[in-house]
Amino acid sequence: MIACAGAGLACAGAGLWLTLASALAGDAPAQSTRSAAEIMDILMWNREPVGGPFALTDQAGHARTDKEFRGRLMLVYFGFTYCPDVCPTDLQAIGLALDKLGPDGDQMQPIFITVDPERDTEAHLAEYVPLFHPRLIGLTGSFDAIRKVADAYKVYYARVPLKDAGDYTVDHTAYIYLMDRDGNYLGFFPPGTSADRLVEIIRPRLAEPAR
Repeated sequence: MIACAGAGLACAGAGLWLTLASALAGDAPAQSTRSAAEIMDILMWNREPVGGPFALTDQAGHARTDKEFRGRLMLVYFGFTYCPDVCPTDLQAIGLALDKLGPDGDQMQPIFITVDPERDTEAHLAEYVPLFHPRLIGLTGSFDAIRKVADAYKVYYARVPLKDAGDYTVDHTAYIYLMDRDGNYLGFFPPGTSADRLVEIIRPRLAEPAR
C-alpha cells in the first residue's frame, strides 16, 4: 500500500488539519506520471480539484451517482475486497466512527469504491460491505468508469501480478476523503486513522449548517 508522508500537516483552503502517517519506504509513484510528493501536494493544498461526479453501481445492482448524497458529508474510500490489511482496517474505523457519532452519523454517507472491478462484482460487494457497517455503500463499474472517478480523486492504483499463475493484487493509495454537503473536497485522512480521530474531525463539520 502507498501511504502519505509527514506529520501534523494542514489541508489548506478547507482549513482541515489531519495527522499524517509516515511514508512507507520504497513506495512506487502515486500516479503513473506523478510522484507521491506531487500527489500529496495536490491533496494538501488544493493545487488541483479533488473529487467529482460519478455514475457507478452499488452492491444491490442499483445505479448510484454522487448527486444522490447532496446534503450529507461523504467519506469516500478506494480499495478492494481482497486487500489483506489496510482496507479492512480503514473500513472498520469508518464503521466505528459512524457508530460513535450516534444519530449525527445519519448526516454522513460512507462510500467504498473498488479499484478491482474485475473481482469486485455487485454480488461480492454485497457480501463484503455489510461486514463493516450497514450504511456503507460499495460501488463498482466498468474499468473506464472506475479509472475516471479514481483520477478525479487523485487515486493511484495498479494491478500487480503474483507468483501464482493468473493471480494478482492491487497497489493503491489508501486515503479516506472527506467531502462536504455539496460534494466538494474538504480534506483526507491517511491510512490507519483511528475511529476517534475521524470523529474528532468530522463532528464539528456536522454542526455546520448546509449551504
